[in-house]
Amino acid sequence: PLDADMMTEEPFGPVALLNRYAGEDAMIAEANRLPYGLAAYAWTSDPARRDRLAAEVEAGMLAINGGNVSFVDAPFGGVKWSGHGSEDGHEGVMACMVTKAVHEG
Repeated sequence: PLDADMMTEEPFGPVALLNRYAGEDAMIAEANRLPYGLAAYAWTSDPARRDRLAAEVEAGMLAINGGNVSFVDAPFGGVKWSGHGSEDGHEGVMACMVTKAVHEG
């Protein structure tokens, strides 16, 4: 049920919750309902649905047809209360850089 702790808190562990939804709009609304957005997972063979999920699901990382969202050459991070910014990948390295302009006249 939607009021279960697992449906309202951000779990840190291997958890798979399965629910049925009336349609794609309801599914996306449920995915975005909470103030958390670290990672999301979806399985579909429909390219249009894949593109819509990528555009509308509010998560820092989205895995489609797989369970891995972490790669060393890709940014790792969440949105909303699940974090700000990313680590790893080009985006993470740039956050640790100090840019300095030196000019000699």
